[in-house]
Amino acid sequence: MLKIGKLNLQSAITLAPMAGVSDLPFRLLNRDFGCELAFTEMLNVRSLGFGSRKTRSMLASNAQDRPLGVQILGCEEEFIRRGLAILSEYKFDILDFNAACPVKKVVRRGEGAGLLREPQKLAKILKIVVKEANVPVTVKIRSGWGRDSVNAVEVAERCEGSGVSAIFIHGRTREQGYSGCVDYGIIRKVKEAVEVPVIGSGDMFSAALAKKMLDETGCDGASIARGALGNPWIFREIQEFLRNGKLRSSPGIEEIAQIMLKHLSMCVDFYGERNGVVIFRKFFTWYTKGKRCVRPLRERSSRAKTQRNMEDIIQECCELKELFLS
Repeated sequence: MLKIGKLNLQSAITLAPMAGVSDLPFRLLNRDFGCELAFTEMLNVRSLGFGSRKTRSMLASNAQDRPLGVQILGCEEEFIRRGLAILSEYKFDILDFNAACPVKKVVRRGEGAGLLREPQKLAKILKIVVKEANVPVTVKIRSGWGRDSVNAVEVAERCEGSGVSAIFIHGRTREQGYSGCVDYGIIRKVKEAVEVPVIGSGDMFSAALAKKMLDETGCDGASIARGALGNPWIFREIQEFLRNGKLRSSPGIEEIAQIMLKHLSMCVDFYGERNGVVIFRKFFTWYTKGKRCVRPLRERSSRAKTQRNMEDIIQECCELKELFLS
């Protein structure tokens, strides 16, 4: 179990927010495979404050999309307060503050991982968020800014002092981005330094790697991000591996195709046919990653315009059978 504030979760494995990915169809599909807590895409409080319809659309949810976390990004108190006022109109269960995003245009504004260089400012912002939010507040951090400024323990202690209910930590610095190795040691140090739950993140592409994260860090949970791209099975596989130590065999092409068709249908129902097919194109690439002889199908999928076009391409994956299997 994982307890965050008053929220009691049966599963300690969560689905992390991913820009351009974590929409409602994606979250619901992963929930079908055992994901309990999922997050919306990261929301910029400035965009919320200026009434961006696109940003508000990222908050679309339904009764099956629970428990739900919302992640916000920002560094200006005025816009953070304004964003929180807007979010009070929506139903969700956890509010996560992003102090981990490594993207250049984000850190240039002093947001995301840029706040790791200003722990006092981050703590001040979190106090505001905790005071004004009506749900448990968590924070997402990294191990530090760079190799010479690994300050996750100090940052985590300040975050805890600000009243957050849990800390998510990606075991890389901002300078690393998503390259190099995850530092399990710094995650363990953060876990040992604070009393609130600590959820580790980074490179969990399999059940074995998720267990390694939990075993080597002692953290209370694990947050899956890129490991869920084209692989909703990962949640079921992790739960079973943690429970009985057995690894499931990889899904066959028939099952992969079935889930692709379901995901495609969900995208079309949610966005409409034209936009739904376009959005699904990237997911087709992820579902077929590492598979042989699918390059021609990927090229065709990138040009597909109708649901029928995409369905035909998925059916051809089944016909490739043995050639498709990695």
